[in-house]
Amino acid sequence: MRLNPDRLLPVEHHLYYLFGEDHDALYEAADALLAAGADAHRIRVDISELARIEEDSKNLGLFGPSRCYALIRNAQSANPKQSAHLLKLLDNLSSEHRLIICAPGVDWKKAVHKKLKARSSLPQCEFLLPDESGFQRWLEHELKKTKLDITPDALLWMSEQLNGMRLAARQMIERLRWYDGGDGKVLGLDVIGELLGERAPGVLEDWCHAVAMRQPEAIGLASRLLHDQQVAEVQMISWIGTRMQQILMYAWFQAQRDRNPIQAAKIFGDARQKVAKEAACWRGSELTAAMQRIVHAEKLVKGASVEDKTVVIENLTLDLIDQQRLMAA
Repeated sequence: MRLNPDRLLPVEHHLYYLFGEDHDALYEAADALLAAGADAHRIRVDISELARIEEDSKNLGLFGPSRCYALIRNAQSANPKQSAHLLKLLDNLSSEHRLIICAPGVDWKKAVHKKLKARSSLPQCEFLLPDESGFQRWLEHELKKTKLDITPDALLWMSEQLNGMRLAARQMIERLRWYDGGDGKVLGLDVIGELLGERAPGVLEDWCHAVAMRQPEAIGLASRLLHDQQVAEVQMISWIGTRMQQILMYAWFQAQRDRNPIQAAKIFGDARQKVAKEAACWRGSELTAAMQRIVHAEKLVKGASVEDKTVVIENLTLDLIDQQRLMAA
């Protein structure tokens, strides 16, 4: 019995099998199923603790609730013996109790998954990772519920940075609510970036693109980030490292004649519209050298180097945009 993730409530069954790649959404739904309903003894157990469910479901009722609601957190890690025990539990658990089986990221070839899927009478729900537009719609809905006013570019950037991470998104929304304090202020990209720990995300993106395109203006943008915006060198290393890794992966899948190298390389955010053009500016040997140069700069920034960190970033920018400097470094 296949169920829609958006229509699990109100509870209509006493057994549920939840699986898929969207871990946050899966556990959020499982907790809602566990909490819903009448007075009951509620427990969360690992797959190795099935005996506890059997014991609690049989021994309740004396001056307390007679129902046992249980959530199994990690059915995907069940060994053959535990799998057999779980299947037996499904057959023997009476309908007054509730059992929610969670298997986030389960291997589709795993025996327990195949056996649970084969039970047509078992309510099952798959949680797929949301696409960018789907996650953005979900995020926009959550923001509206808290009456936060966010500019469209800030919403788009926040969605790109948190894509699929519902728990992190909810925590971020709570931080925004505290920041706003109920004043109804319009929150822009700079505020969102600061609260996400990313200073000057717009200028950072411009710098990464200029470096990837090997344009001279990357030098001025690096200086602006370091001196005017006071962006941490570690943050700049992280951004450019991610961008160059995206270009490298795109180039690899393109060389393999993949139909959609952008999707295959799992490129997200603004880079989706830029990486194809950026990749044309690099040869394979240059990309390898660039990644090595970034790793070296990261060691200088994070380690006990005597070199000035600002100079490290400026030299890195020069090396990446200048072919001769890069290959000679």
